[in-house]
Amino acid sequence: MKANVIVHRDFRVASIDSRLYSSFLEHLGRAIYGGIYEPEHPTADENGFRRDVIDLVRELNSPYCRYPGGNFVSAYNWEDGVGPRSERPVRLDLAWRTRESNQIGVNEFVDWCKKANTKPMLAVNLGSRGLDAARNFLEYCNHPAGTYWSDLRRKHGWTNPHDVKLWCLGNEMDGPWQVGHKSAYEYGRLADETAKAMRGFDKSLELVVCGSSHSDMKTYPDWEAEVLEQCYDSADHISLHMYFANREKNTLNYLARTTKLDRYITTIGGVIDYVKAKKRSKKTIGISFDEWNVWYHSNQQDKEILARDEWPDAPHLLEDVYNFEDVLQVGGILNTFIRRSDRVRIACIAQLVNVIAPIMTEDGGPAWRQTIYYPLYFASKYGRGSALQLITDGPTYDCDEANDVPYLDASAVLSDDGKTLTFFAVNRHTERALDFDARLEGFANARIIEQVEMTNGDLQAVNTATRPETVIPISVETAKIEDGRLRAALKPLSYSVIRLSV
Repeated sequence: MKANVIVHRDFRVASIDSRLYSSFLEHLGRAIYGGIYEPEHPTADENGFRRDVIDLVRELNSPYCRYPGGNFVSAYNWEDGVGPRSERPVRLDLAWRTRESNQIGVNEFVDWCKKANTKPMLAVNLGSRGLDAARNFLEYCNHPAGTYWSDLRRKHGWTNPHDVKLWCLGNEMDGPWQVGHKSAYEYGRLADETAKAMRGFDKSLELVVCGSSHSDMKTYPDWEAEVLEQCYDSADHISLHMYFANREKNTLNYLARTTKLDRYITTIGGVIDYVKAKKRSKKTIGISFDEWNVWYHSNQQDKEILARDEWPDAPHLLEDVYNFEDVLQVGGILNTFIRRSDRVRIACIAQLVNVIAPIMTEDGGPAWRQTIYYPLYFASKYGRGSALQLITDGPTYDCDEANDVPYLDASAVLSDDGKTLTFFAVNRHTERALDFDARLEGFANARIIEQVEMTNGDLQAVNTATRPETVIPISVETAKIEDGRLRAALKPLSYSVIRLSV
């Protein structure tokens, strides 16, 4: 079984925005408390942040981290998380039916970002609150001194402004589950006025408005058209969210769901172009895919926790334990973002620690890499530069999700210095190897630097605290370059990274 690929140095999709490999932390479950923050942990630093978690986050080189939500932000008072910790109120979080201690707020989060080598992407509450709270939050974070809010930050111990440049205007406001849910017109008007007020403070801010929570929403894609009709001139990006599941236990159908992701991006790209034309605008709105991941393993456990008549502190919510099959899915999702980097400028894996996350921890115990950590790591490390157009010709299959789904899911990235070409490839076939045959145009004297492979005979294999290396990448040397072609045998149900010096 053979898949032919043609790649040319000059045929480029786009320059990849490094923010494609960003992340997300919400005040949900053990993402914050027991995730990044655990003062009693043996590795905790002077601020209570787990150093072992910071080390794993730094390896991912995540450019931005979205915070504090998520559904949580739609009823969040940012003022609750600043000032002396002993004076911060304990609140009930309506989104996840838990108690919020507010021991971590924006100042501590910004400090954590510096330690973790990332930058904050902050969200404002446009559910239960609005324009006034947003502009005050911005002034508190970014103004140097001499005003009520900036001086309050200085009084709290943070003399220098945080200089946060990337802001989300609410979260999933199309969703009826959201506190303060609005119609597209209501939200679009509020987002526009909020954006104008924030730009009155700083014209250089980048602002993300809410698109559809997922592509099965009844209001999709009319929501995007109406929202952008109201705030196209004041926005920079529109957010999309998508989660992936294999509840029916059908691997081929599961792995084909990236075709739905591609259609989602294509559709909203068309909506953006439509509104741009209607507005006679020179600006093209980008897509911020600021929530994406596999999410279904913990659903039953979550139902049982949320059904209890109590308001727990940092319960074990949304703690999906990822298996090897999920490696293939996440690899395919990242390939899709690379191939559509002409549209998708920002993407945030949801989330970063414990809550549907590539990093898992035990309270008082170890932190380890879940299976999906690795494709994110490789994409972040080697997927920066220019996405190249691939012409592929290979076998396909039909399934419930789509027809003519290629067994080969691949992307290619040329580094910014033009010296390294990296292929990311998933073989979706459950039984047969795939002969990958790539014709290298414009890449004379190419040679193989490295070939990394992830396979496992058990699709359900997982990494745990006691067995953290059950599913890991290994180095192999089966690929060859002959007569200007890269040839490699991709094992059934495998994820591969092949790097060439060009």
